[in-house]
Amino acid sequence: MTEKLWTKEFMGLGMTNFFYFISHWILVAALPIFIMDDLGKSQVEAGMALTFFQFGTTCCRPFAGRMIDGMHKQHVLFGASLVLFLIMAGFHFAQSLEMVWGLRFIHGMIFALGTTASAALASLVLPPSRKGEGIGYFAVTANLAMVIGPLLGLLIVSRFGKEWLLLFLVFLALSAILSGNSRKLPDSIVSPSENRKKGFHISDFLEKKALPSVILGGLVFFAYGGVLTFVPMYARSLGLSELSGLFFMTFAIVIVFTRPFVGALYDRRGPDAVIIPGLLLFSLGLLLFSFWDGPFLLILSSALLGIGFGALSPSLQTLAVQCAPPSRAGVATSTYFWSQDISIGLAGAILGLAVNFLGYSLMYLSICLPAGVIALGYYFWWRRKQGGK
Repeated sequence: MTEKLWTKEFMGLGMTNFFYFISHWILVAALPIFIMDDLGKSQVEAGMALTFFQFGTTCCRPFAGRMIDGMHKQHVLFGASLVLFLIMAGFHFAQSLEMVWGLRFIHGMIFALGTTASAALASLVLPPSRKGEGIGYFAVTANLAMVIGPLLGLLIVSRFGKEWLLLFLVFLALSAILSGNSRKLPDSIVSPSENRKKGFHISDFLEKKALPSVILGGLVFFAYGGVLTFVPMYARSLGLSELSGLFFMTFAIVIVFTRPFVGALYDRRGPDAVIIPGLLLFSLGLLLFSFWDGPFLLILSSALLGIGFGALSPSLQTLAVQCAPPSRAGVATSTYFWSQDISIGLAGAILGLAVNFLGYSLMYLSICLPAGVIALGYYFWWRRKQGGK
């Protein structure tokens, strides 16, 4: 008899993850416009909002796992969701750039804690025989948020204004509280671990054998962060603001539809069959994106970026885990995601400065594209050094 996958507990945790991610993606698309239009700040200062968010996730991510294992897991999720609600309400009163940056920093910390807690709980409520399938479906909630969030954020802020957008974010945070805590989970799942290590060790946070994949992921996420942060402002500079939502939608839809095939190809043919084409397509997408001048190139470049990034992100994560001993799979995964947080955060700051000197098109051509090419060269070098293993 097949064990039940779609329980109310699993669906509630999946919805909580969705609400966390869609709130994030709405702010990624809409907050730079608010900073520049309502607060009268520069592109660099607008880009720094994402950097502060990434700083928050970077600071919290290494400790999130230890905190979740050492405390009542559902209480951790409830506390994180409650703080998320307060943060979203706080944006309504943010009248200075410093307050926006501060809220985004705290938001980053809570995002790291809340999404880690919901993912951990979701994996624990799944039946063992369907855990892989369930975790795959759980990950789709983040992908769907990526599809809907930017488009929805830009639509609300353009049609109804900032106030309605902020009220909608408060509603999403309230929904996260309700969906993640509507049912009491068994004590065997939520109780603190009895086998906790005391003190702190560098090995708790870093897996050295995963570093090649972490470096590759860092280069890819740096270029990805440049695209992510500056699409609305790049579109505005070209007089094509109405197309920025189309970019996010195409990018995310391509990821959602291609991701199911990536894992199967990786398992059958190995990492080279996925990572090398992924890096080539991602680099080609960056090249076309730097020459964006209308709908056709926008859709083509966003589709290529989506295919490339959709192949690279899970494959490099899998490779990071495979390079480490099975007992270190969790630390290898957290090391990989930590590099993601750092790289995207640096992209918002460094590329924001580069835009002032180079402009958007030249910035993508001279900084983001080389990041993809360097990653491809590094991968060839590393695989050759490994003897193809």
